[in-house]
Amino acid sequence: MYMAYGWPQVIPLEVGLCPASEHIVYLKIINRLLLVVAPTHLELWSCSQHKVRLGKYKRDLDSIQREGENSQAVWSPDTKLIAVLTSSFFLHIFKVQNSEKKLQVGGKQPSSLFLATVSLLLSEEVPFSDRNLTMSNIVSDNKHILLGLSNGSLHVISWKGEFCGAFRLHSRPLPTIPVGEPVHSLENGPHSEGSLVALTSNHNSTSSSAVIQLELSLSLRLLVVLFSDGQVALCSMSKKGLKQVESIEVETWLGSGDAACASVASDQQILAIGTKRGVVELYDLAESASPFRTVSLYDWGYSVEDTGPVSYIAWTPDNSAFAIGWKLRGLTVWSVSGCRLMCTIRQIGISSVSSPMVKPNQDFKYEPMMGGTSLLQWDEYGYRLYAIEEGSSERILSFSFGKCCLNRGVSGTTYSRQVVYGEDRLLVVQSEDTDELKMLHLNLPVSYISQNWPVLHVVTSNDGLYLAVAGFHGLILYDLRNKKWRVFGDVTQEQNIQCKGLLWLGKIVVVCNYIDSSNTYELLFYPRYHLDQSSLLCRKSLLGEPMVMDVFQDYLLVTYRPFDVHIFHVKISGELSPSNTPTLELSTVRELSIMTAKSHPAAMRFIPDQLPKECILKNHLSSSSDPFVGQPTRCLVLRTNGELSLLDLDDGRERELTDSVELFWVTCGQSDEKANLIEEVAWLDYGHRGMQVWYPSPGVDAFKQEDFLQLDPELEFDREVYPLGLLSNAGVVVGVSQRMSFSASTEFPCFEPSPQAQTILHCLLRHLLQRDKKEEALRLARLSAEKPHFSHCLEWLLFTVFDAAEISRKNANKNQNSVPKNATSFSLLEKTCDLIRNFPEYLDVVVSVARKTDGRHWADLFASAGRSTELFEECFQRRWYRTGACYILVIAKLEGPAVSQYCALRLLQATLDESLYELAGELVRFLLRSGREYEHANSDSDKLSPRFLGYFLFRSSYKKPSLDSSTSFKEQSAHVTSVKNILENHASYLMSGKELSKLVAFVKGTQFDLVEFLQRERYGCAHLESFASGFELIGQKLQMNNLQSRLDAEFLLAHMCSVKFKEWIVILATLLRRSEVLFDLFRHDMQLWKAYMTTLQLQPAFAEYHDLLKVLEKELSSLPGSEK
Repeated sequence: MYMAYGWPQVIPLEVGLCPASEHIVYLKIINRLLLVVAPTHLELWSCSQHKVRLGKYKRDLDSIQREGENSQAVWSPDTKLIAVLTSSFFLHIFKVQNSEKKLQVGGKQPSSLFLATVSLLLSEEVPFSDRNLTMSNIVSDNKHILLGLSNGSLHVISWKGEFCGAFRLHSRPLPTIPVGEPVHSLENGPHSEGSLVALTSNHNSTSSSAVIQLELSLSLRLLVVLFSDGQVALCSMSKKGLKQVESIEVETWLGSGDAACASVASDQQILAIGTKRGVVELYDLAESASPFRTVSLYDWGYSVEDTGPVSYIAWTPDNSAFAIGWKLRGLTVWSVSGCRLMCTIRQIGISSVSSPMVKPNQDFKYEPMMGGTSLLQWDEYGYRLYAIEEGSSERILSFSFGKCCLNRGVSGTTYSRQVVYGEDRLLVVQSEDTDELKMLHLNLPVSYISQNWPVLHVVTSNDGLYLAVAGFHGLILYDLRNKKWRVFGDVTQEQNIQCKGLLWLGKIVVVCNYIDSSNTYELLFYPRYHLDQSSLLCRKSLLGEPMVMDVFQDYLLVTYRPFDVHIFHVKISGELSPSNTPTLELSTVRELSIMTAKSHPAAMRFIPDQLPKECILKNHLSSSSDPFVGQPTRCLVLRTNGELSLLDLDDGRERELTDSVELFWVTCGQSDEKANLIEEVAWLDYGHRGMQVWYPSPGVDAFKQEDFLQLDPELEFDREVYPLGLLSNAGVVVGVSQRMSFSASTEFPCFEPSPQAQTILHCLLRHLLQRDKKEEALRLARLSAEKPHFSHCLEWLLFTVFDAAEISRKNANKNQNSVPKNATSFSLLEKTCDLIRNFPEYLDVVVSVARKTDGRHWADLFASAGRSTELFEECFQRRWYRTGACYILVIAKLEGPAVSQYCALRLLQATLDESLYELAGELVRFLLRSGREYEHANSDSDKLSPRFLGYFLFRSSYKKPSLDSSTSFKEQSAHVTSVKNILENHASYLMSGKELSKLVAFVKGTQFDLVEFLQRERYGCAHLESFASGFELIGQKLQMNNLQSRLDAEFLLAHMCSVKFKEWIVILATLLRRSEVLFDLFRHDMQLWKAYMTTLQLQPAFAEYHDLLKVLEKELSSLPGSEK
C-alpha cells in the first residue's frame, strides 16, 4: 500500500503568453516521461530519478490568435505523437523525437537521458458544424482518438488526422435521482442494436446532454462516457478498439445523477465515480457493475461545502489504491478497502483552517492543494503522485510515496521486519531497543541506485537480519546487524540480472531473473554471504513467466498462468559458508493444473500442517532423505478480486473462505522463536471489514473464523492506519498512518509515516481458554508479561468475556433453552479470572472492568473474580491505595454503606500517612456524602453508580464539598466526627513538625478548614517559642529558592493574615520579602518593629535580610511622629 513521506517537490513550468488565462490542459506519464500541455505551449520532462525538462514547444502569438489556445490533448501510447485540439477547433498533431544530445546530470556514471524535440506534424481545422460546442477530454488507442462534444456526439479521428466519422449514444438512462439521495439499486439500461445511431440518421435521438468525460480501458474493452446530467454509460467495444465504431454498444447506465468524473482500474475491474456531493462511489465491473463501497471525508468533519465536488480520480499502477482531488480544496489517497492513506487537508481543530474559502493574508501553515485539485497523475511505479492545483499554471507538485509490501506476486514475505520502500530508500520499522515503534530511513548506495533506479522488490530474511533489495537490474543485500551493504563485485554480472521477484530460502536469496535476449525466466540461488557468479548455487529454468511464488522451509512453490502449480524440494549438500563449496539440487515433488473460471491468483502461501513441534522438528530433519515427509498439503490463495480460499494440494479442491481481502499473513509455522505469541493462529487477513484472525480447529471444520470487527470492536484498525505486518514476539499487528509536521522554513508540511501497534493478545488468550488450554494460555500470558500493553490486554480480555457472559445471561432469561450456553459463558469467565489471578495486575484489572460496566452487574463479576472486601484488603496490605480506593464504591454497592465507610476510613488514615492528599480528598468527599445518604432512611444504594465512580476518581466540574463548620461538621454524627478527628490529628501532626509544604498540600487536597484550625491551635501546636528559633526552622522547611515553596508560603501567609497570627505573619512575610505586609504590621506596633530589627541585626544567620531592614526603616521613618 502507499504512504506519503517527505516534503512535496515543485516542478516549475514556463509562463505562457497569456498568463491571466493559463491553466494546465493535460498531464500524462508514459515510459518515464511526463508531458504537460498548457494553453500556449507543451513541455516534456523526465520523471525518472532526475526531474529534467527534455523538450518543449511554444506556439507563437499569431498561431494562438488565429487557431485558438490549446483546449484538449492526448498522448499516443508509444509516446511518438501528441494530438491537441484548440478552442477554435483546430487539430494539431506533434511528433516527439529523441535527439542525440545526451544530458549529464552529475556523478561518475553516464546518464541515459537525451534531449527531445517536439515538432508540429499536422495542423488542420476540425469539420464541426457548430462552433459553439465544447469538448470533453480525449482518449486514444494506437490507431485512433475519440472525443465527445457538448451536443452529445462522439467523434473518431485517426492519428494521421483523418476524421473517421461521428456517432451518438442513444440516451435512455434511469430517471435522475436527486443529489444526496442514496442509491439502493441500479438496473441495466437498454441494450439493443439501435443503441448506436449514425449522426446523419439520428434526428429523432432524445440525447441532449453534453459529453464531459471519456475513459477508455482497452484490456476490459470498455468505454465509459460521462454526461453533464450526471449519468454514466458503460459501453462495450470490439477487440479492434476505436476503429470499429459500430461495435460500441451501451451495456449499463450508472450513477446517481450527480457524477462529476470517473476512472477505471482495469486490473482490479473497478470503476470509481466521483460525484458532485464530494463522494466517490466504487463499482465492481466483474459483478455487473454493482456498487460496493463509497469513500468521503464526511467522517473527518469535512462536507462538500469544504471540499467541493470531486474533480479528478487517479488509480495507482497496481490498482490497489486511488487518489482523489476535490474542486475547492484537498487531495487524498485511499485503499480499495476504504483506508485513508494520505490527506493534505489538516484535521479540524488542530490550528487549521476548516473552510475552503481562505483569505490570502491569513496567518497559517501552508496546506498543499489549498485551492483545489485539477489534475492528478501517478508515475508508472507508483512512487510519485503529480498534482496540479486548480487555476495554477506555474508549477506541478510531486508527492513522494513509499509502498508497503502487499505480499503479492513473485516476491515473498516475512514477519520479522516491516518495511516501506520508496524509489531510492527503505523505511524500516524499528522495535528492538524500545517499546516505541520508530521509522528508520535507509538510503540505498548511490553507486547502485543511480544505475538501477528505482527500487522494485524488497524482501526480509526469515531471521530478520538481512534485506534483499532489487532495482531495475541486479540486487544488493543489507546486513541490519552490522549496517553494511553487500553488492556484486562485477557490475557486468549485476546488469545481466533483471529481477522480477525475490524470495528467501533460509540463508539463500532466490532471484526470479528475466532473460531479455531469449524472453525466458529462470531462478538463481545465491548465498547471502557472497553475491557473485562463482558462488551461484543453482540455476533453474522456468517454463514461463511465474505468476506467484512462495517458500516454506525446503519447499518452493511456482505458479504459472492460468493456474499451474509446481512444487519443488530443495536439497542442500554441504555447509553454507565461504570456506565450503555447497551444492543445491531442485526436485519436483508435485504438479497441479487447476481449471477454474475465477480470477487469477495474486498471492499464494503454504499452510503448514498443525503438528506438535517435536513432529515438525523430526520431519524437518528427515526431509533430506524423503522430500515428501513434512511437505505442506495446503496453501492459501488470494485472488485479484479479493477472494481468499484454501487449496488442497493433494486433490486440487479449493474451498472459498471469505472475500474483500487485501492482504493476509500466514502465521503458523513461520517463526522459530521461543517467544512466539501467535503460534496458535493459522493466519490473519485484512480488508474493508478490518482485521480477521483464523484459528486451526480440529474436526470436520478445518478452520474456525473469528472476526475482530464483530467480537472485538476495539481491535478494528482505525481507517487511517494500514497494517504492515506482525511482531510475533510481541503479539501485535504493526500498522502505519500519516502524520504531518510543519516548519516555518518550508512552504509545505513534511509527510511522516508513523508506525502504530495494535495488540491481539487478548483474542489469543480468549481463544485458548475457550478450548480449555489453560496451561498454554498461562504460558502465553507469562511470555507477554513484560510487554507495555500487557495490563491493557488483560483488562480487555476480562471485559469481552464478561460482556459476552452478560449477553448470554440475558438471553438465558428470555429463553430457558439457552441455560447450557449461559453456563459455558460463566465457566469461561471463571477461567479468565483464574488466569489473570496469576499476575499482580489482577486487582487493577478487575476494578477497571467494573468501572466500564453497569453497577447492576457487579455481583456477577465479583462472584467469579472474588469478594470485593477481600480484594480491597489485598490492595490495602500491598499498599496499593489508589486501586483500593476504586473498590470502595463496589463495596458500597455489594456489601452496604456501613462496610464501605469502615474501609474508606482505614484507607483515609493510610493515605494521610503516605501523604497521598489528592486521594485522601476524594475519600473525604465520598465519606461525607456516603454518611449523609446513610443517615437518611430513604437512602438508595443505586445512587452509587459508575457515573459517580468517575466523579469520585477523577477531577470534575462539580463543586467540591468543604469541611467547614457551616456544612459538614454541623452534622455531629459519629461518622462525620471520625472523619474530622482523623483530619485534625493529621493537621496537628504536620503543624507540630512544621511540615508546612505537606500541610498546604493536605489543605488543598482535602479542603480542610485551616482558618478554624489555626484559631483553635493558636497556643497549641501552631505556637512558636521564639521568633529567632521559629524563623530559622521555618526557613529550613520552606526553601525560598524553590518556586513551589514560595507558593506554599504565600498560601500560608494569606491564612495567617485572616486570623491575625502576628508571629507567623512576620516570619512568612520576611521569608517572602513582602515589605508592604511588614510595613502595614509595624506601623501600628513600633515595639514589635524594634524587637524585629534587633533580632535580625544581632543574629549573624539573618544578615541576608539587612537590606530588607533598611527598606523598612526608611519607610517607617517617613511616618509622622516616628522620631518620638
